[in-house]
Amino acid sequence: MTDDHDLVLRPTEQQVTAALNPPAGRNGGDLVVETLAGLGATTVFGLPGQHALGMFDALRRSSLHYVGLRVENNAGFAADAYGRITGEVAPLLLSTGPGALMSLAALQESAAASAPVLAIGSQVPTPGLGGGRHGFLHELRDQQASFRDIVKSVHTARTQSQIPSAIAAAWESALTAPHGPVWVEIPQDVLLAPTALPVVTAMDATAHDVVPRPELTAVAADLLSNASRPVIIAGGGVVRSDASGKLLALAEKINAPVVTTFGGKGAFPWEHRLSLRSWLEDRHTTNYLESADVLLVVGSGLGELSSNYHTFAPRGRVVQIEADAGKLESNHAGLGIHADARLALTALLETVEERPDDTAAETVRTVLGKVRERIASQDLTLEQQVLASVREALPDDAPSFWDMTILAYWAWSAFDARRPNTMHSAQGAGGLGYGFPAALGAAVADTSRPVLAVSGDGGAMYSIAELATARQYDLPVTWLIVDDGGYGILREYMQDTFGEATATELSRPDFVALAESFGVPAVRATPESLTEDLAKSLTEPGPSVVVLPAVLRMFAPTHL
Repeated sequence: MTDDHDLVLRPTEQQVTAALNPPAGRNGGDLVVETLAGLGATTVFGLPGQHALGMFDALRRSSLHYVGLRVENNAGFAADAYGRITGEVAPLLLSTGPGALMSLAALQESAAASAPVLAIGSQVPTPGLGGGRHGFLHELRDQQASFRDIVKSVHTARTQSQIPSAIAAAWESALTAPHGPVWVEIPQDVLLAPTALPVVTAMDATAHDVVPRPELTAVAADLLSNASRPVIIAGGGVVRSDASGKLLALAEKINAPVVTTFGGKGAFPWEHRLSLRSWLEDRHTTNYLESADVLLVVGSGLGELSSNYHTFAPRGRVVQIEADAGKLESNHAGLGIHADARLALTALLETVEERPDDTAAETVRTVLGKVRERIASQDLTLEQQVLASVREALPDDAPSFWDMTILAYWAWSAFDARRPNTMHSAQGAGGLGYGFPAALGAAVADTSRPVLAVSGDGGAMYSIAELATARQYDLPVTWLIVDDGGYGILREYMQDTFGEATATELSRPDFVALAESFGVPAVRATPESLTEDLAKSLTEPGPSVVVLPAVLRMFAPTHL
């Protein structure tokens, strides 16, 4: 039997000496950065503000690499991408009130896409807390309330002793599946006050595994082993849990065709004989999914975009594997398995029986052929040419980040990501301005390969200030701006619905000249030169901009 005293970590003599003699000149902000470093952080994103200066002052006494953006929302998007690319927690340092609130749209995207972002914000001084109207700068009645409906968890530190534990608890929450953003807040006076506490060293914040229940695995394996027409929908949870190899092995073992959601791009090989690709906004795909007698949904809640705008109505048994318990059976009844995708697929692989099927590959070819015929009938040569040019220019292992723009909507369905965890977009929450700052965050995570950002001219205007960030840190990001003179997709929606568009047309700058004014090389491309222009920009060091004046159209929807 283990004695409880054996579980206590006894400090070494050296640790005792160091603890009794902490360095001079430290404050509450040092406890923040020391805790982050002790948890394994190497990089932090953010933007300073008056109440948060204690944290930022402490950065100069730490080994943490700070990346500062020009707008808090963009800093949140950069942290989001860093978390997606690395699978690690991305710390985001913010100030009180307006600074904190400016990050909400980015944190909503992180929540929808399960990106592990640890936002640490300051608060008004301790005497101003509690909801009274004291008139402090940036004062809110309840700052936490603004975050509580968006993030996974909210944590507070009202004294310096509480800082390491609050941050460690938030870190653990962010990394427990499903990953997601968390919020920590600390008052200004707590951050600024000198501290005599010892230096924070190694911290323990181990994420919990979400393991499938064996009786549910047994039922799911039996259904799949005996299915006549099994089909798999693979969502973003497969990518986040690094389960693409397990998915491939299972699909081949039971001969089940696989369609990936827009968040699950790259989870399954695009050219595989069982790949239905990502044509979820297509009635031919929807009809086929509905015909499955057993539908395995892995790492997806089958939300609006993954269900052809909720027109999808499965007729067979649904087995849903999802780390977010709130998404189980939220749209379709079935066998819900609360589990991390990788752990659940591993368990299924060990339990399911091989299922021979000589017809599955031919069925996939038939469905994809119908999709091609539908698109070919709509005179969309330009759009397909532009997307093909991007694919040709982009190295297979280079990540790409897509804003909410028509070319991105095409990419959701028609772009071959080629590698897991290389194609990302803002389709989780659907806010504008994601592509470029997110690409900057990905470039910070790995400067050895180029990163592509794709925006329309409307979305680009949300992020122009970050050209200065790209130049300051010399980040290898190529920004493709498709300039169609307005909010192109909203123009289409309004014209289709009302016969005329309102409030969609925009004055915009000369993007080439604007980029060059930041010291960022830029070129104006044509559809014919796009492959060469992009490829050249992607191979050159540092940031670059490629502007493509073009009016693109979407393929006709099938859900109306």
